[in-house]
Formats: sequence, C-alpha cells, structure tokens
Amino acid sequence: MKVKELGHVVLYVADLQRSVAFYRDVLGWEALGDVRLGAPAAAFSSGRTHHELLLIEVGADAQPIPGGRRLGMYHFGLKVGDSDDELRDALRAVQEAGVTVVGASDHTVTHSLYIHDPDGNEIELYIDVPDVDWEDPALVLSPIKPLHL
Repeated sequence: MKVKELGHVVLYVADLQRSVAFYRDVLGWEALGDVRLGAPAAAFSSGRTHHELLLIEVGADAQPIPGGRRLGMYHFGLKVGDSDDELRDALRAVQEAGVTVVGASDHTVTHSLYIHDPDGNEIELYIDVPDVDWEDPALVLSPIKPLHL
C-alpha cells in the first residue's frame, strides 16, 4: 500500500458554531453545510476535494487538549499561498480577528506561522519558499530559524 495524499482532518470541538465561525470567517474555508452524524457537525473544503475538514461537536464539558509534551497531534498545516506577501496577508487577517500567533518559523523550504483554533488545536499557516529544491535533504532538514516577516 502507498498513501497518495492526506484526504481530510476531523476535529472534535466544544462549540460547533464558534469553530465554524473561526474556520470559515478567519481562515476562509468554504463551509459545505451541516452534517448529521449523531452529533452536530460541519464540513469544509478549500475546493481541492469533497471535504478536507470535518468538525464534530462534543460539547463544552469534553476534556480539553492537555498542554505540554503529550502523545497525539502536534499541529496540522494549511498552505496559504506561494509568497511571503501572502503569508503577511494571512498574518494580518488572523491578527485582525484577534487570533494570537504563537510562533513564526523559517524552515528554509517553508515559512510558517502557528496559531491555535478556539479549542486549542495548533495550526501551521505556511507558504512554500519559491525556487527551493525539495529534493535536497540538506535544505529540507535545515535548522529552524526565526521568521521575520
């Protein structure tokens, strides 16, 4: 077997409407409407496929994501463009929405901002650096540097 691509991400959320507003209004995903899975849910797409993100409401009394070192998901990445200008636009958009940027990294092959969604899931907003050779392991595995936009 060979995985061909990551198809979608499913997240449990405390408040579906709050998370729908974040992913639709702040990050610009296209909301595909409500989904009935035995619990309130909503699906989103960037237009690449039928859905790339599914949110399922589990309620405010669900156990929050623990801080610090833990097993499980660290973050997921969303490509927001192909240039630092587009990453600057993303930075302005999240800041105008009151979202805190928790990190900014120059990975040589990508430039990345890190934010949290309303439930504490970490999201990497990134661009692929133009004209970088992704086949060069020395570049892909370069030490992480601070990003200055």
